[in-house]
Amino acid sequence: MSQVSVPAPVTAYRPGVRSLVTLIGCEVKMVLRDTAGLVVPLGLPLLILLTSAGSAGGQVVANGRTALEVFVLPLVLAMVVAMIGIINMPSFLAYYRRSGILRRLAVTPASPGMVLAAQVIASVLQALVGIALATGVAFLVFGVGAPADIGVTLGVFVLVMAAMYAAGMIVAAVAPTPNSAVAIGLVFFFLVGALGGMFGGPDALPAPLATIGGWLPFGAAVAAISAAWSGTAVGAAQLVGLGTTVVVGVLVAGLLFRWE
Repeated sequence: MSQVSVPAPVTAYRPGVRSLVTLIGCEVKMVLRDTAGLVVPLGLPLLILLTSAGSAGGQVVANGRTALEVFVLPLVLAMVVAMIGIINMPSFLAYYRRSGILRRLAVTPASPGMVLAAQVIASVLQALVGIALATGVAFLVFGVGAPADIGVTLGVFVLVMAAMYAAGMIVAAVAPTPNSAVAIGLVFFFLVGALGGMFGGPDALPAPLATIGGWLPFGAAVAAISAAWSGTAVGAAQLVGLGTTVVVGVLVAGLLFRWE
């Protein structure tokens, strides 16, 4: 009686860290090829820094810090993160969904989640380059001092980036096309930016609007970075506003996001 050979079980392939690194490299190349998306978030905030630093650098306003350190630089850094997290990153994800890439990946070992993670990481790297560029110019050209508490400042930056990217994920979830993602992201960016003092400071707004803007991610980000940099206590309102944005963004994006 012949024996029947049983084939060995096939082990399903699961992409690991190496696959994720490869995807991140591909996403970085995509970001570099997007000329407008690469230059504008890095160049526009830097232009604002260069045009405002001359007058703001000589005004001491708090704790021996100048208006450049307390107002202009936090605004510039918040702009970098907001433009990349709210406008750039959602447009890439909307393109992948529109072109069917996410749907096709859903039936392969390389899950759509890996693409989302790779794109977020690539855009975070772009944001870090923008932050390094702006702070480097501020340090080397305009003599800006280091943050009063580096640990608190880094923690604030992590929270700010999480809030901006959570807001961007909402845009990615509701935008059906790349162009609509850019349009929705721009509208949201300018809305929260205007309420957060991007066009003249919170004092230029009516009190109710300034209060609302201080809770929204842009205004909260500027105020939190300013406080951390100058060595004053970061306000509870700013921390709650940024934390709420993270939670709401994750929940809403999780409910609304579709792979196709």
